Amino acid sequence: MSIHPVMQRLADKLKRTDLPAFKAGDQIRVQVKIKEGDKERLQAFEGLVIAIKNGPQGSFTVRKMSFGQGVERIFPFNSKVVDKVEKVRSYRVRRAKLFYIRGLRGKAARMKEVARDKVVKAGVQAAAQA
Repeated sequence: MSIHPVMQRLADKLKRTDLPAFKAGDQIRVQVKIKEGDKERLQAFEGLVIAIKNGPQGSFTVRKMSFGQGVERIFPFNSKVVDKVEKVRSYRVRRAKLFYIRGLRGKAARMKEVARDKVVKAGVQAAAQA
């Protein structure tokens, strides 16, 4: 199902361009605006991206462990609550959705860290040599 052209133009106008490129398996720090009474402050939510939904109303799910409990938050890409997103590190994953992480604890939940830029360049060089 496609979106109406008028709605597409409106969605393109409202789309945020300040978010970095990240995907499932990246650890990110999301600066969230918290309103307490008449004051507003930023609070960091740092965790692993376990899912990304694309589309005009896309969102991403971030999971972290807090005092032994798993906490997940779903952030819409175009939300005004999200102030800034920073990519902290990347892990090697073989799936687009990492829901299996919910069932893992401790050492079982470890993943291997990678530098995304090097992986992309190595893949390009291997394709050029073949």
